[in-house]
Amino acid sequence: MNEPERISIPKVAPKAIEAMLQLENATAGLGLERPLYELIKIRASQINGCAHCIDMHTKDARAAGETEQRIYALDAWRETPFFTERERAALALTEAITLITQGQVPEEVWAQAAAQFDEKELGALVMAAVTINAWNRIAISSRTLAGTYEPRQHTS
Repeated sequence: MNEPERISIPKVAPKAIEAMLQLENATAGLGLERPLYELIKIRASQINGCAHCIDMHTKDARAAGETEQRIYALDAWRETPFFTERERAALALTEAITLITQGQVPEEVWAQAAAQFDEKELGALVMAAVTINAWNRIAISSRTLAGTYEPRQHTS
C-alpha cells in the first residue's frame, strides 16, 4: 500500500508534535544504551507495521553501529544467537507493552527484565516502548511516508 499521506500532523498540531519530541528527548536521555534503544523502536514498529518508523530507526541503528545481520533478524530474535540476555529481556518487555491488549505484561516477562535492568532502567524501557508506540500510531494513522528519512535528523 503506497497511498499518499493523509494529513501532516506536524503542520496541523505543531504543539502536540513539539510535546512528543520533548517526550522523545526525555526518554532518550534516561540512560539506555543507544543500540538497545533503537532495537526497541524497530521491534515495536515491526509489530505495529509502521513503515515510516521502521525506515527511520533501522537507519538510526545502522548509524549508531548496529549490524545489518541483527537488524534483519530482529523479527526472529528468539530464534537467533545474535542478542544478549539483556537485549532479549528488553525485546520481550517491548513486545508485551506493544501487544498489551493480548494479556497485559506477564509477570514472567517483567521478572526477566527486572533480572537484567535496575529500576531506573526498567522505567526507561517502559517509556521507550510507550513513546515509540505513540509515534507508530501517529505515523500509521496519518500515513507518514517512508523512505525519505536521513539518520540523525531528529534531536537525540
